[in-house]
Amino acid sequence: MYQLNIKQFNYGAIISLCIALVLLVLSYTIGKNEFFLLLNGNLGIAADYFFGVYTNAGDGTMWIAVLLITLFALKKKNAWPLVVSAFVISTLLTHLFKDILVPGTPRPWTAIAGHSLIHHVAFVEPLHQGSFPSGHTATAFSIYLVFCLLLKNKWWLWLGLIYAVLVGYSRIYVAQHFPFDVAAGIIAGVISVAVSLPVQMAVERRRRK
Repeated sequence: MYQLNIKQFNYGAIISLCIALVLLVLSYTIGKNEFFLLLNGNLGIAADYFFGVYTNAGDGTMWIAVLLITLFALKKKNAWPLVVSAFVISTLLTHLFKDILVPGTPRPWTAIAGHSLIHHVAFVEPLHQGSFPSGHTATAFSIYLVFCLLLKNKWWLWLGLIYAVLVGYSRIYVAQHFPFDVAAGIIAGVISVAVSLPVQMAVERRRRK
């Protein structure tokens, strides 16, 4: 029986929420559009290619890799409820807002009239609606926190955070989301894994009986 790294999860969740809080505060103080344009600035062709490709690291298909790594690389087959529930909850949570609570939220390309102000990565097609929250960011931070629970190594607390933060930033850089949306995605990721943790524990208790 393995032990979940609750301490590392707590640290990761607190750090993640602090980042989300900073993004929310700056979005309100600077302005939603203005803060986006500040972070969306052109960093050059190398950054375009890097973030244009790297943004896919927050795609929902990443959960397949996470499950395979958990089951076969980490050999923690009993942890499947944690992974599956985190995937299901994060997906439901993001689509609850995108499709039901605040449907049709305009993305930067639609919300900002002056397209010349927006840095657009040529091979990334700009989307127009469903901006809130950032689903890629929710996925990345959910994955980050799942592995905070599963890994004992302290390096993941920071290396995994870099992975998740870069996914969040990439969504702004490729002009698909506002920083406000990214902050909401971070919060959704934290909630998803926080709710998945008692699911995992409940399954473990039933298995012991």
